Amino acid sequence: MSTDYEDVCAICHRTESVAGKMLKMSDTMCLCMDCLQKSTDMLNESPYKEMLGMDPSQMANMFGMGMPNMNPADTIPNAENASIEATDNKDGSVSADGKEDTKQDNKEDKKTQGGNVPPRGTFFLNLNDLMGSNLNPRTKIKKRNPDEKKEPIIKLKDIPAPHKLKAKLDEYVIGQEEAKKILSVAVYNHYKRVATDTMDEIEIEKSNILMLGPTGCGKTYIVKTLAKLLDVPLAIADATALTEAGYIGDDIESVVSKLLAAADNDVDRAECGIIFVDEIDKLAKKPNSNHRDVSGESVQQGMLKLLEGAEIEVPVGATSKNAMVPMTTVNTRNILFICGGAFPDLEEIIKSRLSKQAGIGFNSDLKDKFDKDKTLLHKVTTEDIKKYGMIPEFVGRLPIICPLDSLDEDALVAILKEPKNAILKQYQKLLELDEVKLIFDDSALRAIAKKAKEKDTGARALRAIIEEFMLDIMYEIPKDDNIGTVTITGDYIEGKGGPVVEMRV
Repeated sequence: MSTDYEDVCAICHRTESVAGKMLKMSDTMCLCMDCLQKSTDMLNESPYKEMLGMDPSQMANMFGMGMPNMNPADTIPNAENASIEATDNKDGSVSADGKEDTKQDNKEDKKTQGGNVPPRGTFFLNLNDLMGSNLNPRTKIKKRNPDEKKEPIIKLKDIPAPHKLKAKLDEYVIGQEEAKKILSVAVYNHYKRVATDTMDEIEIEKSNILMLGPTGCGKTYIVKTLAKLLDVPLAIADATALTEAGYIGDDIESVVSKLLAAADNDVDRAECGIIFVDEIDKLAKKPNSNHRDVSGESVQQGMLKLLEGAEIEVPVGATSKNAMVPMTTVNTRNILFICGGAFPDLEEIIKSRLSKQAGIGFNSDLKDKFDKDKTLLHKVTTEDIKKYGMIPEFVGRLPIICPLDSLDEDALVAILKEPKNAILKQYQKLLELDEVKLIFDDSALRAIAKKAKEKDTGARALRAIIEEFMLDIMYEIPKDDNIGTVTITGDYIEGKGGPVVEMRV
């Protein structure tokens, strides 16, 4: 096992930093001193020693757990009678004190004990630990030496300025100018706070982010791109799977466990990461509900300590505290939480607030004034979010609200061809491997964007449409080695014609 990782007790699953010095039983198995003492005490008190006729150290050696030259009387409390001199009786039974047992005693013992001798103690042993050091590498935890002066995970000079961060985002994300600006400034300020810890003895508070926008507008994609540009660990959790502690589902601490796994179980690196909690709107309070809401308001309340910043115990390599895995402490003070959700029908709440003055007269606002307002989500306030069903304490810990726009046809056309990893570039690369050039004319791009707009699922609809009409092309092209160029037209997308195929010269 690498010296960079802590040893874990095979019985109690505590780490070396918690349980203290470990005794290596083999290359893949360690025991802490507490479990070793308890195991030896259990062996000393067990009735099996009378059946086997050996002392605890001999029994331990039989299972590969003994220590050479160990005197039980020296190491085990009240063990002056630990050594056993065994003799065989005429009926084949074993006597611990050297005296002959009678058949009547054996019969009475079998009656009282049901023919079996139960152990007086039980311990759990993870058999995975006996089968190899690489069987479950996720449960290895990197060592932390508080006395060792470490280099900071993120240096101030390595943090890109907001305008540079936005310029990088522009290469991958089309549109959403205001959202990219808000996120660039928020992330820059957060990691300045992490890198410097304090500035002039003034402690800077953490600013978590709430992203609002319709499905397919790029919430998750922007966060993934940000984490890639900053080279920090990122965990994406789904809020719909979270439940209150004690109920079936993932515990709230499981989101931090995912971040720890993304950081290769390096706690120091995980404490500077980003956690993106998607579908946060599904945690809204259910209206007119009298039963306990274990996956809604209760989860919001449980997440308060994570968002604020606290030291919490999280399982390593699992999403539940009940799993037989090691636990470690993670401080969420420097973890940036970004919560995202589509918040359907939030526009109606905004409309009702803005059109309260609607009435009869020259100065009245029409009720349908905001029906065609594409930037309506930018007028959102914390009151609207609270009315939607989020509790005030939760909204207060997400001070930065970042609304995203829905995508129009022009944005969808740009998404098809402009980003570094645009969808059309991916298919052109696929056909390039078959030495075929793929061309999309402008009418085809417009037809694809129009169909995607009708589906009303944002940029996700683009790939579904392209997959549909590219199926026959991808199937037929490998049949003929003479095909050199394939041009996709708007008529082919609309089902009025076919693609233009040109042969090699």
